[in-house]
Amino acid sequence: MESGMPLTGGQRALIRESWQRVSGSPVQHGLVLFTRLFDLDPDLLPLFQYNCKQFASPQECLSAPEFLDHIRKVMLVIDAAVSHLENLSCLEEYLCNLGKKHQAVGVRIESFSTVGESLLYMLEKCLGTAFSPEVQEAWSKLYSAVVKAMRRGWDTLPEGD
Repeated sequence: MESGMPLTGGQRALIRESWQRVSGSPVQHGLVLFTRLFDLDPDLLPLFQYNCKQFASPQECLSAPEFLDHIRKVMLVIDAAVSHLENLSCLEEYLCNLGKKHQAVGVRIESFSTVGESLLYMLEKCLGTAFSPEVQEAWSKLYSAVVKAMRRGWDTLPEGD
C-alpha cells in the first residue's frame, strides 16, 4: 500500500511516539474524535444505529455501549496501522474490506476527509504542544494511506450496490 510518498523513518517515529501517548486511553480519546466528527458533520449521526434505534443527539450516541464498542474498533484499526508502519501493505485486504463495510452502511467516501480532520483534532487536543507541524504531516500521510486502501473497497463494488 503506497501513500503517494512513503513515510520517512522520522515520520514513523513521530507517529509511534505520539500514538503511545494516546493509545493508553482509547475510548476517552475516541470520544474526542467522534465528538468532533459530529460537530463537523451532524448528518453522520443517522449512520450509527443499533437494533434499529435512531439516536436523538450526538450525546446519546456517544454514551451508547454499542457506540463505545465502535470507538474501540476504530482505535484498534489506528493501532494496527501504527503497528505496521513498516509494512502497511499487509493491512491492504483488511482495509479494503473495511471500506466495503462502510460503503454498505451508507458512508459517503467524502466523509473520510471529515474523519481525518477529526483524527488530527483529537491528536492535537490529546498531545498539546507535542502536536507539531511535523507530527500533523506524518499522521496526515498515514491517514491518507489508510483511506486510499479503504477506497479500494468502494472501487470493487458496482455503483448502486
